[in-house]
Amino acid sequence: QVQLVESGGGLVPAGGSLRLSCVASVRSFGRYHMAWFRQPPGKEREFVAAISGLGTTIHYTDSVKGRFTISRDNARNTLYLQMDTLRPEDTAVYYCATGDTVQSMSALYDYDYWGQGTQVIVSS
Repeated sequence: QVQLVESGGGLVPAGGSLRLSCVASVRSFGRYHMAWFRQPPGKEREFVAAISGLGTTIHYTDSVKGRFTISRDNARNTLYLQMDTLRPEDTAVYYCATGDTVQSMSALYDYDYWGQGTQVIVSS
């Protein structure tokens, strides 16, 4: 069973930065693709970024390209999301996720395991 625990959310003014972390309790963390999704208030959960097991493949949704950076430290079983130049529309609950057989790294339905989420609020 995979457990994921996010941290690092908070309240930040527009233009500010936050770094989210997600610690995974799983053997062979480097075998798993990892991703960040977010759910804005009143909206569906959406893809933000994903990274392959060894970090060689990375995908971002268009709205965060150039502002967010996904990374991982396999020695620490930890996934990161560095968020810079934050905008009010980035306000959401952010979730990390992984799956046993992820085929499409941006597809929500491919992910089996989810953290509890961490709230990010960007004030205007």
